[in-house]
Amino acid sequence: MKRILYIGVFWAVLAAVELRAQGADLSQADRFSSDSLGRYVYSTSIFPKWIEGTTCMYYDFIRLGERQDYLVDYKKGTRRLLFDKEDVADKMAVLLGEEIDPDKFNIYPEFEKGHADYFTFRVDGKYFKYDLKTDELTTVPPPTTKSRPFSNDSWKRWSPDSTYFVFGQRHNLWLGYRDGRDSIQLTNDGENYYSFVNSQNPSSDDKPHYVSGIWLADGNSFFVVREDKRRVGTLSIINSLSEPRPETTTYKFPMPGDADVPAFEAWLVDAPAGRVVRLDVEKYPDQKLDVPRFGVREKTSRYAYIVRRSRTGDRADLLRIDGRTHAVKELISENVAPYLNEQLFAFHVLNNGEEILWWSERSGRGQFYLYDGEGNLKNVVTPPDMQAGKVVRIDTVRRSLIVEGYGHEQGVNPYYRMYYKVGFDGKKLTLLTPGDGQHEMALSPDNSCFVDTYSRMDAEPRIELRDMKGRLRLALEQSDFSRLYERGWKKPQLVCVKAADDSTDLYGVMYVPFDLDSTRKYPVISNVYPGPQDDQISRRFILDDNYNQSLAQLGFVVLTIAPRGSGPLRGKAFQSFGYKNLRDYPLADDKYAIEQLARRYSFMDTTRVGIYGHSGGGFMSAAAIMTYPDFYKVAVSASGNHDNNIYTQWWGETFHGVDYVQTSDSTWQFESRIPTNMELAPNLKGRLLLITGDVDNNVHPACTFRLAKALIEAGKRFDMMIFPGVDHGVGGRYYTNLIRYYFVEHLLGEPQDDTDIINHN
Repeated sequence: MKRILYIGVFWAVLAAVELRAQGADLSQADRFSSDSLGRYVYSTSIFPKWIEGTTCMYYDFIRLGERQDYLVDYKKGTRRLLFDKEDVADKMAVLLGEEIDPDKFNIYPEFEKGHADYFTFRVDGKYFKYDLKTDELTTVPPPTTKSRPFSNDSWKRWSPDSTYFVFGQRHNLWLGYRDGRDSIQLTNDGENYYSFVNSQNPSSDDKPHYVSGIWLADGNSFFVVREDKRRVGTLSIINSLSEPRPETTTYKFPMPGDADVPAFEAWLVDAPAGRVVRLDVEKYPDQKLDVPRFGVREKTSRYAYIVRRSRTGDRADLLRIDGRTHAVKELISENVAPYLNEQLFAFHVLNNGEEILWWSERSGRGQFYLYDGEGNLKNVVTPPDMQAGKVVRIDTVRRSLIVEGYGHEQGVNPYYRMYYKVGFDGKKLTLLTPGDGQHEMALSPDNSCFVDTYSRMDAEPRIELRDMKGRLRLALEQSDFSRLYERGWKKPQLVCVKAADDSTDLYGVMYVPFDLDSTRKYPVISNVYPGPQDDQISRRFILDDNYNQSLAQLGFVVLTIAPRGSGPLRGKAFQSFGYKNLRDYPLADDKYAIEQLARRYSFMDTTRVGIYGHSGGGFMSAAAIMTYPDFYKVAVSASGNHDNNIYTQWWGETFHGVDYVQTSDSTWQFESRIPTNMELAPNLKGRLLLITGDVDNNVHPACTFRLAKALIEAGKRFDMMIFPGVDHGVGGRYYTNLIRYYFVEHLLGEPQDDTDIINHN
């Protein structure tokens, strides 16, 4: 009996020793973090500098720590080294009669318009000219530049012909004249939060201020939108670190369902008449006017354009404002229910108002439609199986455009940005960027070619020169990760699983320990952000994105997967999946994704699952551990909007919805009720860490405090960290290491006795 007891004790001790030997090595996380390895990544992109009046561009690229500059003739498809720095140093030494160390200076080439055969540069106040044909270096006199006199009148919004200027003073609108006449005051009712200057700024000083608005090209009319936030409710935060005493900041903050929300007015300055006209744009209760982005394609010589939206989010109209007659015409009115995809929506006015490009998801996918100048539909431009994104360039002469596209290529991750050329008539759709990855395009000024940079989380960036048919002209660069590999770094793995409906594909990234032992079991951590405006998962290469890969080196499998409802790139049904269900919509997908991958990879341990996130991810991580308390065992929730009823109106009403009824006195009453994490507090079983900054003016700390109170009332044990003097952008090494420690302690079961939370590299 004693022998059996001794054997049992022996094996228990051996198991404890083995567990300690396999414990988390916190230095591994620091060793493989972006902070430690970033110096070995070098260039992952280039910034082409096009030489005006030539078919050339130049760029610099750092490879294995050494910078090199190149000249590319994109018409000929050639590339050459711009200079040899040691050779230039030798030539400089001869010219200056002194020894020159090539490691002690940098060369930044400057090319003159129309000349790609030489460049000038400056070193220590001396100017040099390098001839690319002869490799000759000469000294040259300093360039003659005309210094511009200092101007302190940047507040003047000059008309295109510089006859008039508009400015704001004491919240009102003023008109000034080039000929020296006294400026005139156009309005006199401006006040705090009802200002032509800046409705966010309650300042009432007597200084003139810049006014955000747009001059029409004829120079006679200035269009501006004024926002009225006088009756909007406020929030306050206290900065306990302010000296000499804590300081309170109070700001306007409309919430879902509020009776008083920002109101918008449209005004037109008639400069020749010296007056201002309020435009009749009213249609919906509590409507919103999207202030123009002041691009050249949103105005004409006569008209300005603006988008009007209903508070309920289901209607969007394009309005045309006539600068001569002051008339407002509704050109396009569309049902965009449940809400407008603000991240991709755009319109473009073409040919001085003769045609309009309008983005819409009426087919389920975002497409551009071509209308005539009076709002009559002519044809669809982009295909229905592609989510159209930003328009990069419009050629009104050749009647074509270059546009971002998502999901059109079979077998390619639908989140990857590709670029296409297509005619205004919707014909001749051409893929310009065929590489399998996330693309970034840099077009040449003459629209004859472009530089394409593309990569994936598991693929080094490639940089290529292509023509406007997408044909490869020249392979320019590929990032060199050899020094990363030498240090034991490995690429993360891209994964694809099904959503909880067993139909929809979900995409993400999986990070594992670099010394993975497939015979062992590793706890799983899900890093989450539910959108709906963005899933915050990188598609291009980023080293140690969100510190997920360095976290995995502590002995975890770390996942980040985009659930249904998490982003705008896959069409209306995908993004609006969580409408009217803003709390719960992403949870089942995350759980099911982990379960699928665990069946695929035996080293994943679904008895030890953690989850963490920030902001919307903090909201989701807390909701997950309280919705599936037997699945998620540990959660870290940072800056979470646990009560979306006290978060911003835009978020809650857009992504959850708002209802309205007409009351007996013929007024409108809006109502919004969003489920909260507080309602789930009695379900908590695992370990939960709540984090917030105490001066967060985005997601107010009250969201975290309300959840803490609900947990206390439910008798639940939890942890909470308040970062004093920190706003919504909690971060930094202490924050990162706090998360690491928490998962090591509660998922790996390894208490950390250190007094200090430190880096271990």
